[in-house]
Amino acid sequence: MTLSISLVLLTGFLALALLHQFHRLADLRNMQRDMSERVEAKKRGSDKAQLQYPQIDLSRCLGCGTCVRACPEEGVLGLIHGQAAVLHGARCMGHGLCAKECPVEAIVVTLGDIQDRKDIPALTGEFEVVGVSGLFLCGEVTGHALIRTAIAHGKTIADEIAGRISSHPQNGSGDVLDLCIVGAGPAGFSCSLQAKARGLRFVTLEQETLGGTVAKYPRRKLVMMQPVELPLYGMLKRAIFEKEDLVAIWEEAARRHRLPLKTGVEFKELEKDPAGHFIVKTTQGQHRARFVVLALGRRGSPRKLGVPGEELPKVAYNLIDAESYRGRHILVVGGGDSAIEAALALSQQPDNCVSLSYRQAGFFRLKARNEKGLKEAAEKGRIDLILESQVLDITPEHVRVQVKSNGSPAEEWTLPNDDVFVMAGGIPPFALLEKAGVSFDPAKVPPPPRMVERGTDVAKGIIATLLCVAAAWLWYALFKSYYALPEAQRVAHAMHDLLRASGPIGLAFGILATSVILTNLLYLPRRAFLGSWIPGSLRAWMTCHLATGIVAFLLVLFHAGMMPRGTVGGYAFYTLGVLAITGAIGRYFYTFVPRAANGQETAMEKLRNELAALSAEWDRRGRGFGEQAQQEIRKLVESATWGRGFFRRVFSLLRDQRLLRATLRRLRERGKRDGLSTDQIRELSSLVVRAHRTALGIAYYEHLRGLLGSWRYLHRWVALVMALLVVVHIMTALHYANLF
Repeated sequence: MTLSISLVLLTGFLALALLHQFHRLADLRNMQRDMSERVEAKKRGSDKAQLQYPQIDLSRCLGCGTCVRACPEEGVLGLIHGQAAVLHGARCMGHGLCAKECPVEAIVVTLGDIQDRKDIPALTGEFEVVGVSGLFLCGEVTGHALIRTAIAHGKTIADEIAGRISSHPQNGSGDVLDLCIVGAGPAGFSCSLQAKARGLRFVTLEQETLGGTVAKYPRRKLVMMQPVELPLYGMLKRAIFEKEDLVAIWEEAARRHRLPLKTGVEFKELEKDPAGHFIVKTTQGQHRARFVVLALGRRGSPRKLGVPGEELPKVAYNLIDAESYRGRHILVVGGGDSAIEAALALSQQPDNCVSLSYRQAGFFRLKARNEKGLKEAAEKGRIDLILESQVLDITPEHVRVQVKSNGSPAEEWTLPNDDVFVMAGGIPPFALLEKAGVSFDPAKVPPPPRMVERGTDVAKGIIATLLCVAAAWLWYALFKSYYALPEAQRVAHAMHDLLRASGPIGLAFGILATSVILTNLLYLPRRAFLGSWIPGSLRAWMTCHLATGIVAFLLVLFHAGMMPRGTVGGYAFYTLGVLAITGAIGRYFYTFVPRAANGQETAMEKLRNELAALSAEWDRRGRGFGEQAQQEIRKLVESATWGRGFFRRVFSLLRDQRLLRATLRRLRERGKRDGLSTDQIRELSSLVVRAHRTALGIAYYEHLRGLLGSWRYLHRWVALVMALLVVVHIMTALHYANLF
C-alpha cells in the first residue's frame, strides 16, 4: 500500500514538473515574441502614443496578463519579464478596458507626452478653454478619440453649464440662448441631449448631417462603443454597433425629444459682444449665447493632393458604400487605417482592380487587423501596393504616378482608372479654433496627471489579516474553556454539542468555510477573462481572493474545534494553510522581481541609445566602424541572455568573459585603425562592459522570475489538491451523517 501510494505521488510529481517545464518554455517564447514586437514597434515609430496610452505602475503590476487580453486593439500591450509593457502605443484608442480589468489598479490611461505637441488645446479640467470663460471644447478635438469618451464629455459639459446658469440666472435680452453647440457628432449630440434634459435654451449647429464623422463611415462599418449611457435615451448596452444602427438611434432620439438641431450650417467665427455674450457666426446667420461648446472633431476638411484633375467627379475623399463599386479600376491614396479599410473593402467586390498608393516605404501605426488584412490581400493579388509613390495628375481614364524603387531613379507609371479615393487625412480646424481664442501653446496645456508608483499595498493586506486574526482571538477567548480542553474531555463540556464539528455552530463554520473557499476559487475563472460574465470587477475579486484565503483558514480551524485530526478534513485544513502561506509569499516577491528585471531592460535601452549616438558619430568618418561595434555588442548581449540551468549558467559565465575580452580586443584594434582617439576607445570599452553586465543582470532576474513562476504554479496545484480534499471530506461527512 505504501509502495503504491509512493509511486502515485512520484508519478504525479514528475507529471507536474513536466507540465511546468512546458508552461515555462511557452512563457519564455511569448516574452521573446513581445520583446521582438517592441523592438519592431520602435523601428516603425508605432511605440509612441498618438493621443492616449496606458501608463503602467510596475510596483503594483502582478503580470496576470488580464490587461493584454482585455485590450480590443491587438499589440498595444504585452508581457515582458512577467509584467505588462506597452508595445505599440500608437494603436491605443483609449478604450480603458485594461485599466478597468486590472485587479490592482496598476494602469491609468492618459494622454501621451504632450510637452512638445502643438495639436492639443489648452483646457481646464472642465474642458473649458484656458483664458476664454464660457467656451468649451468637446470630443475628439480635445485629444480623446473614443466615441464612448466623447459621449461622456458632452454630458459632463452640459451639466457644468447648467450648474453655472442655475447659480447665475439670465439677466439679458430674450434672444440670448443659454448654449450654442457647434457639431452634432457623438460629443455634440450627447451635449445636446443633456442640455435638453437640464432644461437649457440652446441650439445645435451641424455642417453636414447628424452623426458627424460617424455618419460618413463606410456602409455597415462596425463601430466599437462599449456600453455607455446616452442622455434621455438610456444605456447603449452593446459593445459593437453597425454604423447605420447607431445613427438610427441618434436620429430617433433627436426626433423624440425635438432637439433644436440645424444641419447644413457651417460655423465661420466666434466673437463676443459688449455684454460678454458669444456671437456665433455661420453661413446662415448668427446666434447669441452665454456659453458655447465647439465639438468640431479633429479631421476637419479632407486633405487634398493638389494635382491636376483632382476636381474630376470620380475623385472622392471618403467611401460610403464599397458594394456599389464593381468591375472598376480603383486607386486609393493614403497609408492610414481609413485608406487601408477602404482598399480592403473595395478589393472584396467582384472584378475590382484595386491599387494603393502611399508615399512612404512602409506603413506605420496601423491597427493590427488592418495590417494583417493588407498583407494577405497583397499576397493574394487583390491589392497592388505602390509604395514610395506620388500621384502626379488625374485624367478621366488614367492616373499618372511617380514611383521610387530601391533608391533607383523615379519612374512614371500610367494606370487605367475609373475611381480615385484620396484618404490622406484631414486638415484639423485648428486655425478656426485659434481665431476663436483656443490656444495650442504646449506651455499653457495643463500636463496630464502622471502616475506615481504606490507600492504593492502589502500594508493593507497585513491590516486585513490582523483584523481577521483579532476576530479569531476574540472568538477563542469567549470559548477558551472548551477549546483549551483535550479532545477526550470535551464531551462533558456544556458547549460540546454546539461547537463540535457536527454541531450547529461547528457545522455552520464548515458550511461557511466551504462557501468562502468556492468564492475564493471563483477568482481563477474571473482572472482568466473567460469568466468575464461573472459580476464584479476583477479588482474586487482580487481583494476578495486575498481576504477569503485567510477567512477560510480561520473558519475551518474553528469548524475542526481548533484540533484538526489526521483525517481527510484535517489534510484539507493543512493544505489550506500551505495554500495561504504560498500565496502570501508569492504575492510579495512576485511584484518585486519582475519590476527589477524591467528596470534592467530600461537600463539596457539607454545603453542602446547611447551606443547608437556614438556609432553615428563614428560613422561620419565613412568607415562603418559604428555599425560593426553595434553588431559585435549585439552578439555579446544575446550570448549572455538566455542560458538555462545552473551548470550551463556557470559554463556561460566563463565563456562570456572570454567572449567579452575577445570582443573588446577586436573593437579596440578596429578603432585604432579607423583613427579613434584614446578617449573614444576608452568610452567604447566602458559601454561594452556595461552592456554585458546589464545583459547578465537581465538573465539572472529572468531566472529568478522563473523560480517565482514555479512557486505560483505550485500554488495553483496546491489549490487543486485542497479543493479535491474538501470535496472528499464533504462527501465522507454526508455519507456518515446517515449513521447518526
